[in-house]
Amino acid sequence: MTEKLQKVLARSGHGSRREIEAKISAGRIRVNGKVARLGERIDADAQVRIDGHEAQIKPEEAVICRVLMYHKPEGELCTRKDPEGRPTVYDRLPRMSGARWVAVGRLDVNTSGLLLFTTDGELANRLMHPSQQIEREYAVRIFGEVDEAMLQRLQKGVQLEDGPAKFNAIKVAGGDGMNRWFHVTLSEGRNREVRRLWESQEVQVSRLIRVRYGDIPLESGLPQGGWAELSLEEVNYLRKEVKLPPEKRSFVDPRHQESKQRRFGKIRKATARRKQDIKQRPRSSAKKSPPNKK
Repeated sequence: MTEKLQKVLARSGHGSRREIEAKISAGRIRVNGKVARLGERIDADAQVRIDGHEAQIKPEEAVICRVLMYHKPEGELCTRKDPEGRPTVYDRLPRMSGARWVAVGRLDVNTSGLLLFTTDGELANRLMHPSQQIEREYAVRIFGEVDEAMLQRLQKGVQLEDGPAKFNAIKVAGGDGMNRWFHVTLSEGRNREVRRLWESQEVQVSRLIRVRYGDIPLESGLPQGGWAELSLEEVNYLRKEVKLPPEKRSFVDPRHQESKQRRFGKIRKATARRKQDIKQRPRSSAKKSPPNKK
């Protein structure tokens, strides 16, 4: 039985299907010594190399779908490596052998809150696909005058440079005067969409925090820079939402659950250590000094 190359590599933890398709298009993947083609199908015995390195191919039954909830701080980049040495969301995640974490979407550098990671690239791809319409909720602080007419426009729909957009719902969440908090929901993940929607009304977003993805809320008390592994029930909720078969195994043992206080205490200590490691990491300069002129 053969399967599409990008599906097999995504399932085996080598990236989302979109990332793998980009590598295939760039000629970075070879199958049995030949440059791979988009849509190519492979069997279980195929020899696959990515950027010259052998890629481990896992059968479906050998893969355990894991999902992490990560509390992203402001200032971290949603990229694996930054040429300037700036901190990324991958710096604090647990290390793995034979697999890697794939981000479910992105948050921009000035946005904090809930970011999901999974070892299953196919799950990540489906969760990110616009056709799934999975709702995201954000807490947003607005600087500027907000009236009822503005809120109505934002829920009815406004025209952005990449097409019409709107919030599914807007709820007042506190504050007064020129600084007010709102909770907003939408069902797509276009680049900076929440910020651009508010900016279309000539107000400024001064804080933006993602607090929910589908029915998965950011766990109360999870420190910034900390992560928590989702339970089998939560993993299978996400898989059901995108029409993937349920996972039967989990790295989370419900018989040996620690108290939240103890678990978060460990997370805070690990986060502090990682933060110190990141500070001590040498940074490469983005700009080279011009040569001296004589």
